[in-house]
Amino acid sequence: MELTAGVAALALLIGIMTSGIGGAIGGMATGGKAIGNQLAAMMGSFYGPVGGASGIVVGLILLALIG
Repeated sequence: MELTAGVAALALLIGIMTSGIGGAIGGMATGGKAIGNQLAAMMGSFYGPVGGASGIVVGLILLALIG
């Protein structure tokens, strides 16, 4: 399968969505008792894609160079 612009955009979108979900779960697990589950989930879903998106972009660039 070839890496096209559509496939790369779809992978980026799915990766950002899943990193937001993972950030929300991680936020509730780490800070749920201290600041409340809703606030911790909201902050985690905001800060989760910050690190996830950069990793996804680097991975897509490497896939484009390999393929």
